[in-house]
Amino acid sequence: MARSPCDLRLLLLAAAAAFIYIQVRLFVTQSHYADRLAEAERSENQCTSQLKSLIDQVSMQQEKIVALEEMKMRQDEERAQLKILIQDLEKRSVQKLLNKNVVPVAAVVIMACNRPDYLERTVESILKYQTSVASKFPLFISQDGTNGAVKKKALDYKQITYMQHVDLEPVRTERPGELTAYYKIAKHYKWALDELFIKHNFARVIILEDDMEIAPDFFDYFEAAAKLLDNDKTVMAVSSWNDNGQKQFVNDPKALYRSDFFPGLGWMLTKSTWIELSPKWPKAYWDDWVRLKEVHGNRQFIRPEICRTYNFGKHGSSLGQFFEQYLEPIKLNDVHIDWNSEDLSYLGEDKFLTKFGKEVANATPLHGSDAVLKAHNMAADVRIQYNDQEDFERIARQFGIFEEWKDGIPRTAYKGIVVFRYKSSPRQIFLVSPDSLRQLGV
Repeated sequence: MARSPCDLRLLLLAAAAAFIYIQVRLFVTQSHYADRLAEAERSENQCTSQLKSLIDQVSMQQEKIVALEEMKMRQDEERAQLKILIQDLEKRSVQKLLNKNVVPVAAVVIMACNRPDYLERTVESILKYQTSVASKFPLFISQDGTNGAVKKKALDYKQITYMQHVDLEPVRTERPGELTAYYKIAKHYKWALDELFIKHNFARVIILEDDMEIAPDFFDYFEAAAKLLDNDKTVMAVSSWNDNGQKQFVNDPKALYRSDFFPGLGWMLTKSTWIELSPKWPKAYWDDWVRLKEVHGNRQFIRPEICRTYNFGKHGSSLGQFFEQYLEPIKLNDVHIDWNSEDLSYLGEDKFLTKFGKEVANATPLHGSDAVLKAHNMAADVRIQYNDQEDFERIARQFGIFEEWKDGIPRTAYKGIVVFRYKSSPRQIFLVSPDSLRQLGV
């Protein structure tokens, strides 16, 4: 059956409409993809721009790194040259200080850090008596750190050799809450003593701190003591300090004692002793470490009755601990003793044991809870026995002497005995342990 012309036109119109619709859809799709392509191109261009910027930044950073590396290399070279120069100057300075015809008794080192005013007071006190014996006692200042005022002050003294210890490593304490200062001090001490004993080969070194004044016979005392230190291997070090050296507890400027307790605060040791101590030197609290029985063993220390150093350092790493009660009232010896004319043979281990034992044995024994009160009313030497640390602290507190113990030893003690004068008189008070008389052989 033949289609009518009307049907054909409708088909053509439908086809035309479909064609137009398809073309419109194609156009829309092309436009959409064109927009997306344009967006992609923009994103690509942006990424390319950012990448180029990053590449430029990396390139600049690499140039900076190269420049910094070159700068570091130059600084390392300059530091090495400066180190060589300092060592050369230090060597020349040491050689200049040493008289070729005089063998030094001991190098004297002042340990300093960040107190220029204290350092000046200490140096001025030392130079009053050191100048005449400079060839016997060459003087050093060892500074820990980079405090500019301290360095400038130290370099002002042309007759003194300056040493500087710079350690930039962070301090790691072994226990929470510890002061890092004690770790820095211990490291500084080891470095300075290694320098003086090993590098400069001194036979003996006297260690002072930057808050000390010295007595008129300080150098004579150590010159005489050096012979004892060399000849008696039962003596580990010689100190200028007495912990119970307050004015009311001393009387005789010539009296010296052996002690099982390391006094510190102005002390001398030999190279052989340092060679023993240096490899095992502690990270902190070096002075309390020396006081351990396992460190000093059966050796003892020589100390005076009247101090040859005075510690004025109220402000320091110990935060003024004990200063007003124990340090400020210390008597600094003001009488010149010709120590080289004194017979110090009584300080030998056997002779001192016998001499000291007789003095203790001859003292009047006092007993009971009122023993301290009885001592105040006696006119002769007395001895009072304490039973343990707590009992010692109770008795010491009543007299006003140091109560502290370290590793089972009271400060200043010899064979467990602490001796001091009664109210600046020649009278002696002996505080004795339950085992002291047996150790003395009396």
